[in-house]
Amino acid sequence: MRSRALAVLCMALLWSGQVVSADLPGPDEPPVPPQEERGIWAAIAYSSPDVKHGFFWGADKRQEAADIALKHCENAGGKACAVVSVFRNHRHWTDDDETGFPYKHCGALAVGEKQAERLTPWGVDSAETRKDAEDLALQACQAAGGKCKIREWVCT
Repeated sequence: MRSRALAVLCMALLWSGQVVSADLPGPDEPPVPPQEERGIWAAIAYSSPDVKHGFFWGADKRQEAADIALKHCENAGGKACAVVSVFRNHRHWTDDDETGFPYKHCGALAVGEKQAERLTPWGVDSAETRKDAEDLALQACQAAGGKCKIREWVCT
């Protein structure tokens, strides 16, 4: 059931022009033990078919931010919510946890105008500043076609 849901999600993301990478173990690989993840975490979730979103910032753990953003998206009426961006800020400047996950302090979601017979274009990205995150999200959305506006931004 889990692999079917993941396959459906991947197809929906590819169909909408969005590609999301995940660091999930393969079917024959044991789960990777959790490593301490330092910082202040944030996440954005989006439901493309109904153009609903949710976000959260201020979490101590990556998974906590993702789970709460997903819940906010579902509470907003999203029927196909997926976490589309996770990012973090330094809690302390010595937060390097050697996981390789970057410290990109801000994230933004851009959504295009609704188009008949087509999924609404959208884009998401994170960067060290709000302006850079918004610019990158707008570029990603516009690459999918249409005129786009920032729907949500969050900085940790």
